[in-house]
Amino acid sequence: MFRWKWILIYRVEVTGMKHIKILGITGGVGAGKSTILAYLSKKYQARVIELDKAAHLCMQHGTDCFDRIVNTFGREILTEDGSICRPALSKIVFADRSKVEELNRIVHPAVKNYIREEIQKETEKGSVPFIVLEAALLLEDHYDEICDEIWYIYVEDEVRIARLSSSRGYTPEKTRAVLKNQKSDKEFRRFCQLVIDNSSDNVENTYKQIDRGLGTHGFL
Repeated sequence: MFRWKWILIYRVEVTGMKHIKILGITGGVGAGKSTILAYLSKKYQARVIELDKAAHLCMQHGTDCFDRIVNTFGREILTEDGSICRPALSKIVFADRSKVEELNRIVHPAVKNYIREEIQKETEKGSVPFIVLEAALLLEDHYDEICDEIWYIYVEDEVRIARLSSSRGYTPEKTRAVLKNQKSDKEFRRFCQLVIDNSSDNVENTYKQIDRGLGTHGFL
């Protein structure tokens, strides 16, 4: 339901502790970000945080975010086990633009607080070289305010269409419709510090770009 596609870098100023960089990576649907996140985690032992998964954690039973959502949208959004039924919540909020905004005002600050807490923990431990944040709406949600850099994962449209057809069963029309509602390639490039071209079937080409970018942009 909630998709974020930027990877961020957040500055944490802690006396006596080394600054840890936060790398933000973003891109449209079908860009292959999961492959890149896995590579950064495996090769560089970076801490990877996907904001969509963070949102799930923030909405779990027992959190302040959970209580505020239930109080706002009613107990009819709960499943039998007491957890939030995301399809039921989606049905409510997407029928009314104002309710989407209301939900975002609850969830987005909670996710940002979670991210800050996790960055603080990693800074104190000092065991990872950098942190990677992944989300779809990093610019829209102003995550650029807590980033060192944001990298854009680019994929040619025809490659994207083929990949989504294979992986998710999307028709070309559905993929184009989804892309139409996302930022344009021009907008992504305008706000990102590096573009990674992930169009090639040879993933090693993508890995080489990442390796080079980490070195030249001061992450290693």
